[in-house]
Amino acid sequence: MLAQFVLMNISAAFYAYKLTHFRTPTNDTWTKPVSNNIFAKTWRLFSGPTCYKQVISGVPDFPFSTVILMTSNGISIEAWYGKTDSISKGTVILFHGLMDNKRWLTDEADAFRIMGYNVMMVDARNHGNSGGEVTTIGYNESEEVKLSYEHISQAGEKNIFLWGASMGAVEVIKAVSDFHLQPSGIIIDAPFYSLQSHLEGRARALGFPSQPFGFLTSFWIGMENGFNGLAFKTTRYAREINCPVLMEYGKNDKLVLRYETDAIFNAIASANKKLTIYDNAGHEYFLRNDPAMWNKEVEIFLKRCSKATF
Repeated sequence: MLAQFVLMNISAAFYAYKLTHFRTPTNDTWTKPVSNNIFAKTWRLFSGPTCYKQVISGVPDFPFSTVILMTSNGISIEAWYGKTDSISKGTVILFHGLMDNKRWLTDEADAFRIMGYNVMMVDARNHGNSGGEVTTIGYNESEEVKLSYEHISQAGEKNIFLWGASMGAVEVIKAVSDFHLQPSGIIIDAPFYSLQSHLEGRARALGFPSQPFGFLTSFWIGMENGFNGLAFKTTRYAREINCPVLMEYGKNDKLVLRYETDAIFNAIASANKKLTIYDNAGHEYFLRNDPAMWNKEVEIFLKRCSKATF
């Protein structure tokens, strides 16, 4: 039993390190075959995944400028800022999910521009063109939300909205709580309940028991990065959210379960909140899944925020 306990902790420590430290892909990275037999899957779970930093390919179709922000410990954060073609109603700042980058957000950004809003798409640390060698899956990345919000606010913008998906949604919730931001509203898509529940979801996706994997890996991610991984719970920060909130969830999401969504939604302190369910969606960007529904729900939310009524 002692040997088993030691091996489980070694595995969790490996997995924690590799999940939070992305490698730069090489030319043959995407051509190597990946074996899915039980032995290969078991080894991947034991030794941890090989996660690659996705290279940004292409740029938005609309005019934009590049913004560089700097974290408190000297990490450069790159963002794209684009103005609407019409009279601006405000600015929406967008935050991507784990292992994505701001290029993934151009569809949403373009939709917001059509609605009359300027947009700012942000690469989290260790993602896209931003610096940094470690991701903390939303914990420290909340600083990127703060920096982006302050940059837009200091430029004179009064009507600021924050949009985030998955890890990006957790960043937004944590930043509003930690830094007492006062956005006009936030749109949060499929945030995970806790770091531990997120890791449990990853274990389920590989077909393995979620425990003790989720518990141990959460512990080691925190230990390796200087925070309490087991206490990293989105509901803790949701209790401090008082601005209008549109929360969105895919009914077929296997990574974030419905109980997590309900717990976060119920914890949100704001009385001005709405939960929208996409019946045919999983853990994904909902604009791609159901453009008509996404545009309708988001535009209604943005309009209602100015009236402060739901």
